[in-house]
Amino acid sequence: MIASRRVTFTALREAALQPFQVTEPGEAEVLVETERTLMSIGTEGIVYSRSFAPGTHWDNWVKYPFFPGYCAVGRVIAAGSAAKVQIGQRVALRGGHAAHHVVADDKVFPVPDGIDPAVASWFALAKIAFMGALKAEFTLGDQVLVIGAGPIGQMALRWAVAAGAGRVSVVDTAAHRLETARLGGATLTIAKPIDAAMEELRAHHGGQLPRVVIDSTGNSAVFAHALAAVRDYGRVILLGDTGRPAEQHLTSDLITRGLQVVGAHDVHNNAQWNDRTITELFFSLVQSGRFRLDDLNTDTFAPEACADAYAATETRRADMLGVVFNWRVAA
Repeated sequence: MIASRRVTFTALREAALQPFQVTEPGEAEVLVETERTLMSIGTEGIVYSRSFAPGTHWDNWVKYPFFPGYCAVGRVIAAGSAAKVQIGQRVALRGGHAAHHVVADDKVFPVPDGIDPAVASWFALAKIAFMGALKAEFTLGDQVLVIGAGPIGQMALRWAVAAGAGRVSVVDTAAHRLETARLGGATLTIAKPIDAAMEELRAHHGGQLPRVVIDSTGNSAVFAHALAAVRDYGRVILLGDTGRPAEQHLTSDLITRGLQVVGAHDVHNNAQWNDRTITELFFSLVQSGRFRLDDLNTDTFAPEACADAYAATETRRADMLGVVFNWRVAA
């Protein structure tokens, strides 16, 4: 057994770094020593503040103690006899905010040389946003709107650009996030609520509304406005998973304008596109410079300061994008 530490939600709005024991890796497992983990401020923020309705899947999922996080990068320091990953290899894995992880060797993804671990830790959020891109069915020169310039919205924007979309608008009320969206390839950013942005959207998209609208906000009140912001016969992608789905309301736009509403989620894997293949594509785009991420990390915390990190997501969330836990001095 190996003594380790992990971030734990012990109760509502209570986060602490606690000890736990890690087993030695089995025959086809590896032991990873964590370098960086990335907070998913949307998902983890909802969990931390219990911003969800009773009876939802969130309510069924969040029990205490709760171990948050799913974006980890580190080095393999031990491996079972049948493991195919080399000791010393930097890898990404779906694991919580913890100093060590023992996982099956087919559940880790090699990080190419030259990619900083804090940058590589975006792999999981990029994968989630990719599921939205699949459902959007982007075409060359496409017209796209991303509502919300938080972490998932930033990734959705970058997938649209990488897929060859012609005009990609981003709407958010936080100016800092919009500047980052411009660096990521947005052709128009609007610092307004979505219902106040319609005139500018039409002007930018050639007198009409965009064909695809991606709602990345997780804000139940946005859904009705997303329906109003897409062109006739267009497609609205629900990529942000709200904790209060009963508060999302359809409007007459759905029927009268022939809209499609499609849900996208992390678990919608298939044989072609899954955790491994999407992560490999993501890393290749980062290496080639087609996915710019160096501007996204806004805050770094020591794991010991996890209580402050989560409290900050409630007091200054609009200023935050990439919130990174540094588990050791970077190699």
